[in-house]
Formats: sequence, C-alpha cells, structure tokens
Amino acid sequence: MEKLLSIGELEWYRNKVVAREDEGKTRVYVCMTGCRAYGAAEVKSALDEEVKKQGMSGQVEVRATGCHGLCAKAPVIAIGPQGVQYQEVSPDDAPEIVALTLKQNRLIDHLAYADPQTGKPIFHRSQIPFYKKQVRRVLANCGTIDPTRIEHYIAAGGYQGIVRALSRMTPEDVIDKVTTAKLRGRGGAGFSTGLKWKFAHQAEGRPKYIICNADEGDPGAFMDRAVLEGDPHAVLEGMLIGAYAIGAEYGYIYVREEYPIAVEHLKIAIEQMKELGLLGENILGTGFNFDVYLKMGAGAFVCGEETALMASIEGK
Repeated sequence: MEKLLSIGELEWYRNKVVAREDEGKTRVYVCMTGCRAYGAAEVKSALDEEVKKQGMSGQVEVRATGCHGLCAKAPVIAIGPQGVQYQEVSPDDAPEIVALTLKQNRLIDHLAYADPQTGKPIFHRSQIPFYKKQVRRVLANCGTIDPTRIEHYIAAGGYQGIVRALSRMTPEDVIDKVTTAKLRGRGGAGFSTGLKWKFAHQAEGRPKYIICNADEGDPGAFMDRAVLEGDPHAVLEGMLIGAYAIGAEYGYIYVREEYPIAVEHLKIAIEQMKELGLLGENILGTGFNFDVYLKMGAGAFVCGEETALMASIEGK
C-alpha cells in the first residue's frame, strides 16, 4: 500500500476499491471471530478448497468476517447478494454448498434456520426472527467486511467522516454536530459526548490524549469485543474524529489481553493506517497529527473505571 498524501488521493483510492467490490462476484461471508470456537476456520478452508476444485474461483470470494450475531447457531455463514444464511455449518457441507447453492442457486434445507413454531426452513437472513427487526448501525459492517483489510472498510464508506471533518469543519463544528446528535456515553451515566469533548477542547495544556476504553469487566459483556474484532477501523476513525475535535495528538486503546482476536485485528488495522498515511504526521496533507498506541490490560475489573484505567496505562 502506498501512502496517501491528500484527501483527493484517498478518494481516488476509494473509487478504486469500490470498483473492485462491485465486480459482481458472489461472496460467502464466514464468521471468523466467535464461530472459531466451533470450527469456522476449518469451514472457511473447506469452502476455499471446494470453490477452487469446482472451478468457481473467478466467480466466488470466500471472505472472513466479524460476528454475524446468531452465535447459538455457530458456525454461521451468509451468501451474498442473495442474503442466504446457513448455520451449524461443518467442513463436510462445503461440497454441497458450492455445488448446489453457489452453482445452481438451490437452497439446502438442513443448513437453514428452522422456524421454532412450524419447523419450516427460513433461508434468508432478513426473514429470520433474530434479525428481522434489527437496524444495525454500530455493527453495520460486522459480518460483511474482512476486518483485517482496510480496503474493505474504505469501500464501505470508511474514513469519510474524518475526511468531512478535516476538509469542511472546524473542531468546534464537529463538537456542535456531536452535541446536536445527542450522542451519549454508554457507561451508565449517559453523559453528553459533545459536552465532554467541549471541556477537553477548551482545556489548556499540551499534549492532549484521547483514550478508548475497550476494557469490559462484566462476565459475558462482549460489546466492545464484537466491534473491535469485526470492525476495528470504525473505532479508530472515531478516535481520529475525536482527536481532531479536542486537539489531541496521541491516542491509547486500552483492551484486555484476553481478547486475542481483537488485539490482533487492532494491531493489523493500526499498521495499515500508518502505511496509508491515516496515522502519524500531516495526515492526508491537512497538517493534522495523530498517532495511536495499543495498551493491553490484565483483566482487572477496576480498570474499566477511567482513573484506574489511566493509572494502568501509566504502569501504576
């Protein structure tokens, strides 16, 4: 990847990767986060091999993605653009999926979600009760992009927010926008994000830091984990926008070490951003400087609290 030196170059790169995404291929989206525990990696390998064996490499892409959401039915795969979903898939199912669904557009009953009342198969994700009324915002890209490939995020509209902020808005404009949107913290107090950013923007002293609290101490609370594993660039772009708004030059992501996939994906994402010129000095030729560091915590419950978290980052 070559470093992008201006906003115009980023838009050129976006058009290039969007054209690649619009090639008309059928895509098989394989959850490679939580579903790994049920053999998703083996399922993906089997599908890759079968697609090649049956001569469909030029027509089908098997893509590793983040969580699809229906974890109780793992491993889960989706097939687009048809919107078909299969569940509890095993490597042994790969030949049938390729030969019937991918080649002949025939659906496979025993891999479909079964209506809990009638027992009839439901093939399309949009009709499955779990998904039917969902409107995905934060998780919109989870399950469709490969989180280890920055070009997928950019093709899906990623980094348009920071481009808009850097090219058309002052830091005060960004803060006003966030305040008007009534975005609030999700830690329980519901504090206004816009107001918090306003205080940080007005605070004297340099340098300024922005910290992403990705430490989840509650057992079974995997909201941060799902986003970081499935769409790490969304978090990093949010940090860029926040940093521009408050005047921060450095960012820290505090994530627990027990999240190896999240840590792996964040490391890859940060490196990709640096290669493209989306982190570091003079980002996209705008004069904006910002860098991000990853800090792994040991899982202490108290480190979810902001002062304890900052003490941990400082090594105390």
